[in-house]
Formats: sequence, C-alpha cells, structure tokens
Amino acid sequence: MIAVAWSAGDTYLTISVVVLLALSGFFALAETSLTRTTRSRARSLREAHRRGADALEQLAESPEEFLNPLLLLTLVAQLVSATMVGVIAGHLFGAAGVLIATVVEVVVIFVVFEAIPKNFAVAHPDTAALVTAPVVRSLLRWWPVRWISGVLLAVAQAVIRLVAGGGERPRMTESEVLAMADVAHEDAAIASEERNFIHSVIEFGDTIVREIMVPRPDMVDVHTTLRVRDALELAISSGRSRLPVLGEGVDDVLGIVHLRSLAALVMSGDGDDPVGAHVTPVHFVPETKRVATLLGEIRRAQSHLFVVVDEYGGTVGLVTLEDVLEELVGEIADESDPREALEPEARHAGTALVVKGRLNIDDANVDYGLALPKDGWDTVGGLMMDLAGGVPSEGDAFDVPGYRLTVTRMEGRRIEEVVVEPIGGQP
Repeated sequence: MIAVAWSAGDTYLTISVVVLLALSGFFALAETSLTRTTRSRARSLREAHRRGADALEQLAESPEEFLNPLLLLTLVAQLVSATMVGVIAGHLFGAAGVLIATVVEVVVIFVVFEAIPKNFAVAHPDTAALVTAPVVRSLLRWWPVRWISGVLLAVAQAVIRLVAGGGERPRMTESEVLAMADVAHEDAAIASEERNFIHSVIEFGDTIVREIMVPRPDMVDVHTTLRVRDALELAISSGRSRLPVLGEGVDDVLGIVHLRSLAALVMSGDGDDPVGAHVTPVHFVPETKRVATLLGEIRRAQSHLFVVVDEYGGTVGLVTLEDVLEELVGEIADESDPREALEPEARHAGTALVVKGRLNIDDANVDYGLALPKDGWDTVGGLMMDLAGGVPSEGDAFDVPGYRLTVTRMEGRRIEEVVVEPIGGQP
C-alpha cells in the first residue's frame, strides 16, 4: 500500500497549479478571440459603445504585438503547472505518480484549459474578445511583458525575413468585401437588396460608360432645322426629356434641347422656329471613362445628358444621370418610359432563360446565375456576333462552355432576343 502524506508544500503547489491553469485558459481564450477579430469588426463594436471595445480596436490594429506575448505566457503557465503536477503526484504516489500526472495534464490542461476556452472563443468571439482585450492591453503595458514582446517580435520578424523575404500588412480587398456581404446575407444580417447594393457600389468603380450608355441606334434626336413644335411632339411621344440636336449627321451634335424649354417656346408662339436656334451646350465623354468619375462631372456640369464618343470622335451613344443611378440601384422606370423599356431583361422558359440582346453580360452572370464568357464584348448580342463571326440570323445557335445560345428575334442587324439553355450538366 502506498502511503500518502499531504504536506503544506503540496497545498501551496496545488493552489499555484490552479492559478496557472486558470491563467492558461484565459490566455487561450484571449489568443483565439483576439486573432479572429478584424479591425472592421472591432471598430463596429466601438461604434456600438460596447464595453472593452476601445482596447479591442487598439489590439486589432497590430495583432503581432499581442500574439507573441500571449503564446509565451500560455506556454509558461502550462509548462510550470505541468511540472508542479508532476512534483505533487511523485510525492504522493511515488513512481506511479508519473503516469497519473501525465493523464491529469493531458485531460485537464488540454480539455479544460485549451479546448473549452478556444471553442468558446470561436462560438462567441465578440464576448470573449471584449472581456479579454482590456486585460491583455494592460499586460502589454507592463514593462517585463513589453520588453519580452519587443524581443520576440524582433526575432520573429528577422526569421520571417530570412525565410520568406519581406512581407506587407494584409489589406482588405474588394473580393473580401463582396464575400463579407454574401456571408452577412446568408446569416440574415442584411437583406437581399442591401447585399445587391453593396455589390453594385463595389463594382461601380470598375464600370465604364460604354457598359451603361444608350447605344446610337436607340438615340432619339432631332435635326437642327426641325420646327420646335415638331420636336416637342417627338419628345412627348418618345418619353424623352432631352433631345440631342444634330447638324450634318449623327457625329455632328450641336447641342441639346429640353422638353420644358420646347413647351415654353410653343406657348410663347415660337413653335415654328427651327429647333437649332434654341439649343443649349452639350457635353461629351469618352466611352472608356469610368462611371464613378462621370458622376462627378455630371454634378459639376449641372447637365443630366452627355454624348458618348469613341476614340475617333464619332458618336456612339448617350449617357444620362438616370443611367448612372441605375447602375447603383437597379432599373428606374416611370410612366414616361416606352413599353419595351419596362419589360424585364430576362424571363424563364422552363430550364432555359430568354434574355434581351442588349443585356450586359456581367449583369446576366450576376443577376441570373449564369457563367457566360465576357472577354471582348459587353452584351449578350455582342457575344452572339462574336460567335457568329458576323451578323447571325434568327434560329442560329452557338455553344459556349455550359450553354447553348440561340437567336430567336432580330430587328434588322440587331439581336433582340436570345435563348440561353444549359447543357453538359450546367445548372
């Protein structure tokens, strides 16, 4: 029989073990929760006036400054406590105490003071980070920890530079912001409209004028010699509030006239005047200009309509403030829009999708879950012409990876409607 003799020294050692293990668990909780907290999350908690958020934001700015001290403190607490457990078990149970101490250390230290705190931090990251951040920040201000932290950080950075070369601080990218929006939507934190708006704002900076303009075939314009009253009738019938005024041709845009001005001229008895005598200056913009930059120009110019030109100065279309806003918030329709403009750009027909030829490919892929190729063209109609090597005819079909595209309606040389059918297991 093994004689067990408990002494005052064993009591002190046991108390020390309990304290060290508690510290180990706290440090494990802090390490997991703080490293999982991003700067943006810490800032949002501070703006919500959560207790401990100021310390959390400060630590989130430089995670490398607290990570090394926490790892060191955790290791010291676990090693010292494990040694003390071995001393106590050896004193109480002799040689068998080594086995007992090993079992206790593995079960208690790993399960109770490693697995449980870290899993709690994963399940409740905000709560754990807000609780531990003030304590960790205070520890880092204590000179021994601050000195050790500086030495460890210098050594770690030297080794990293030696092994992997110079590095840079990770920065949040657009794709990460979009992914965050998608995750927030999946977690029901934001609505579908909010998720879509975030996507539109991020993509807004990469959109060029050519992708949102009204193409030249769809322009409604008037010749400079047309009577004011006739121009007014055209503006009313077409639902346009502004009309470009042309000289010798579509590439000779002299200015624009406003529906309101035309109505005022007719009311004042000047309805038989040539419309060219009442134009206002027109602004031009290249087709490759970024839409975000154009928005600033629209505000400065105090004009809602710009004529879009190509690299040779030829007119390729029109862009309005409404076109820019629709890129952000989606289609804006009112009672003055033509009937065809109010029709959806795509509709389902069984497993197929019927889309308009003018539908932007990026919008088709994002809004309707397609994966159409998008290099070298902007619209579905442009893709079809590229596949055909010219102007296709109604009924022509072409295959791209995952889909069969069929032209179902043409108007002259313009592709008006295309049927997109999944093939080859494409959902």
